[in-house]
Amino acid sequence: MDEMNPHFTVRTSLSFLILTLLQTSGLAADMCSADSIVTIAENNAPGAIVTNITTEPGVTLEFSDAASTHDNTFRLEGNQLIAAKALDYESKEEYSVRITCSNPAIGPPLPITIVVIVNNVNDNPPVFSKSLEEMIVNEMSPVGTTVGRFTATDGDNDLLYYTLTSELNDFKLKSPTNPDILVNRLLDYDKVKKVQLVLYAQDTPLTSTKSTASFTASTTIMVTIVDVDNRPPWFQPCTKYELGGALVCLSSSYTGRVVLNEKESGVLPLKPGPLYAIDGDSDINGEITYAFVSGNEDGLFEINPDTGNITMLKPADVLGTITLTVVAAQRINTFQFTSTTVTISVQVKSLHPPKFQSPQYEGIITAVGTMAMDMTNKDKPLQILAKDDDYIATEGFNPHISYSIEGRSDFIILDGFLFMTEDLPESTVPLKVVATDTSNEESSTARLSVVVKTVVISPGGYGVVDMAALGATLGVLLFVCLVVIGVLIHRMRKGKADWRKMFEASMFQSSLGKGAGGHKEGIQYTNEAFENDEDGGSMGSSDPAGGGGMSGGEPRRVAADMPLKEATAKSSTSLHGLLPDDMSQAGSDASDEKEVKPILTKERRMEEGYKAVWFKEDIDPNAKEEVVIISDNREEDSEEDEQSFSGRDEDDEDNPKRKTSKVVIAEADLDSGLGVKIEDRGEDSDDDEVLNVDL
Repeated sequence: MDEMNPHFTVRTSLSFLILTLLQTSGLAADMCSADSIVTIAENNAPGAIVTNITTEPGVTLEFSDAASTHDNTFRLEGNQLIAAKALDYESKEEYSVRITCSNPAIGPPLPITIVVIVNNVNDNPPVFSKSLEEMIVNEMSPVGTTVGRFTATDGDNDLLYYTLTSELNDFKLKSPTNPDILVNRLLDYDKVKKVQLVLYAQDTPLTSTKSTASFTASTTIMVTIVDVDNRPPWFQPCTKYELGGALVCLSSSYTGRVVLNEKESGVLPLKPGPLYAIDGDSDINGEITYAFVSGNEDGLFEINPDTGNITMLKPADVLGTITLTVVAAQRINTFQFTSTTVTISVQVKSLHPPKFQSPQYEGIITAVGTMAMDMTNKDKPLQILAKDDDYIATEGFNPHISYSIEGRSDFIILDGFLFMTEDLPESTVPLKVVATDTSNEESSTARLSVVVKTVVISPGGYGVVDMAALGATLGVLLFVCLVVIGVLIHRMRKGKADWRKMFEASMFQSSLGKGAGGHKEGIQYTNEAFENDEDGGSMGSSDPAGGGGMSGGEPRRVAADMPLKEATAKSSTSLHGLLPDDMSQAGSDASDEKEVKPILTKERRMEEGYKAVWFKEDIDPNAKEEVVIISDNREEDSEEDEQSFSGRDEDDEDNPKRKTSKVVIAEADLDSGLGVKIEDRGEDSDDDEVLNVDL
């Protein structure tokens, strides 16, 4: 290092004290003097000046002994002490140089001693004892366990800093300055059997930012993971899974079949293969023993304890399934075991294998995903079926038959229909179809010749799929149209009944305005509100001379009622336009027979002396026409209605028992059809005569 060695030997200290005492004498000081202790960095260049010696004129210098000159470490040049070669701290840390100062004219020779201390410099890299180390680790070693220690040495005695690298993260160092190697996570022999580590040593801090010289060394450590008996046997075949850091291998159960009342000879064939298990610790590979746990109470089967082969001792006499539970355990460590099930199906003996309906099939196919069509009838899908004569009750249909294409993956058969799964060039492909009865593994084959023909669609044209989609869309639209038409027809039929009612109401409305002073045939209508009225311009009112109204004499026709007549005629015309021709014509004929004198209006006038006639409610709730309904409320009668019928009040005094009906018309458009109600004016009369006409 570039610093003075802090450690001085006792000898060096004593030498320094003696030299100090000697050189303090006045005689020595008069002849020559020099620093008692000097330093020089190691690895100096040869010829470097160690120190300068001060002398009186005529004084000569020479080494007092041959020790300094024998190894050619130093030399004297005039008054200077020179390092004759490069000094090495690791070889020698300090030198004691004795020099004699001589001048006979001054006095006797004077000896002086100079201690040369060599400063350490970082000039040596760390060194590992081996470039390749080996380490064996048990796979069951707990996390944090120390499994090895590899240190490096440094010639400069520097503090070393370590780093560990690995492809995995299974190991780590205890600390940057402690090269102990620890287990970082659980090991698994079946996952990793060997691990390569690289350990680095550096003689400067790992995070140092100084520009001082730094040296490193490395060694490679090969770690071997040792297998431990920590897994039970695994039935084969099995699929490996990692659960919570542990490796397990799960296998499916075994299945087999026997014939009713027949004893199977030899080893019972099973699926997915013969029953056997292996040690989960593959490197240990302990011996396995087998035994039945349950399901063989009748003693039908026997299992070989060494091989796991199952044989039949006697035939089964009952149809159904037999479930056997088998356990496999290590012969030495019996606590390591596993179990599985063997399901045996007892079936009736098959007398007939599947048989294709034709030994040769020919078809044509155009694209991936499309169904192959029969070559003889290209409008009919090609159906490949095999029957089983053991199934007479179902006309040979065996639900256990499955179909496959031997040696090909670009075709598939689904429910007896052929499909292409990959794009193929146009060609004729010979195939072999296999029908297999999965209940007993019996099978048969047939030849199949498929013509692959690509359908080219012109630009802007449509393929089969496009046409099918278009047809489905048009079908949906047609259905929607039929529903809409049905709804319209239903509403039109219902509307005709409403129109007929409107026509009848219009005719009734027209009849209310007829003159002649007589009664309408079949019905008597009276309204005292229009009798003895001082308004000469209203129908049925008395003239200024006191002429009779509807009750007293001939009614007068007044020109003032013309707006009302025109409004009534307009309403009738609009209504007739909505009715069928025959009904409209009937209305016209009726209007032509007699002169109609309208007494109705759809305008409610508030001026004094005007008498309005209103319809009662009782409107058909199913009618679609716009109708304003007037509530049947005696208290809502306006004051003008009472004034309009003031003449009736006078008559009531003279004839208290006389009943007069009133006509109420809703304030709505007369073109829409109205409900008419004629009722007695009396408020509490029980003898009201009411006529309702609902539109």
